[in-house]
Amino acid sequence: MPDGYAAGSILLALLLALLAIALLVWAVARFLLQGPDLSAFDRPAGRCLSPPGEPGDAHRAVVASLGGAFDLLEGVPRNRQVAVLRDYLDTLFPEHPSDVSITPTSAAGVRAEWVLAPGADPSRRLLYIHGGAFMMGSPKSHRRLTSRFSEISGAAVLAIDYRLMPEHRRIAGIEDCRTAYRWLLANGPQGAAPASRVYVAGDSAGGNLTLSLLAWIRDQGMRAPDAAVALSPLTDATLGSPSLKENLASDPMLGPLFGAMAKVPRALLLWGAWLQTRINPCDPIVSPVMGELGGLPPVLVQASEAEMLRDDARRYVNKAVAAGSPVQLQTWRHMVHVWQIFHPELPQGREAFEEIRSFLADR
Repeated sequence: MPDGYAAGSILLALLLALLAIALLVWAVARFLLQGPDLSAFDRPAGRCLSPPGEPGDAHRAVVASLGGAFDLLEGVPRNRQVAVLRDYLDTLFPEHPSDVSITPTSAAGVRAEWVLAPGADPSRRLLYIHGGAFMMGSPKSHRRLTSRFSEISGAAVLAIDYRLMPEHRRIAGIEDCRTAYRWLLANGPQGAAPASRVYVAGDSAGGNLTLSLLAWIRDQGMRAPDAAVALSPLTDATLGSPSLKENLASDPMLGPLFGAMAKVPRALLLWGAWLQTRINPCDPIVSPVMGELGGLPPVLVQASEAEMLRDDARRYVNKAVAAGSPVQLQTWRHMVHVWQIFHPELPQGREAFEEIRSFLADR
């Protein structure tokens, strides 16, 4: 009897200790890592530029092509998967147009390349920040986008090869963007010279870095970009947007990659993000939507109504507009995440770039 009583007491003590730990994990996530409630900014925003109905054969072909990336990972050891995806992304799209020049450069120590379409003005400059979940992507993988940005803006595009995770901490990529922007203001493809016009653009993770950079530029009192463009940006690293779950099944790109995360309690995801990056997930440096969004330059955000990051875009735009900033949202139905990269074959990609062309011209 005494032995059984002692064993029961030990078991009860262990259960209470585990419960206390679970409550501590939840409390820290809820009150320290999760950030404020942003549901007030979930209302519809912007303009949907897609007509009703199905998206067409070109979009179905794009969706079908995405399966190749997932097939590549079958049987690949976990510690090799990032390297495999990096190689895949760098060779996914055909080479850039032959009349577009690519010149490697160093932006104050940040690896980069100048991308110049015919007729681009070296004094007009656009900093492009590629996507890839902060772990993959490069100037090479995104030349289809940077070439087009140079064409429609008439600017020299500086595409940076910022430091990626997991080899580097998350802050390293943020610092590279800041260094490159400062350098861009005073240096062009022909050497040191002031910029006449300055733009910033990025997609997905690069859209996150773009929006984070805009707030930093404002807070530093530096020359602001004349305009900025964010394609399907991640704006909330606390994973609080409803569309992360609502659009899980309708997002053929992010759904298969991150669907398993939807089954993990949010508190554990927040702790994992904090431990991995050593930055609080609700810090505006990684969650731009959590910051002060007044005093920003004109920003165009484009997103798909079907993608998991739809509400990241919607919440950011609604909050920025409420703060008085000239930020606007354009959406398309059905489109995959960062569908613009599938232009010119995808009609909606061409449409999106025409909207970007008009937006930059108006600025």
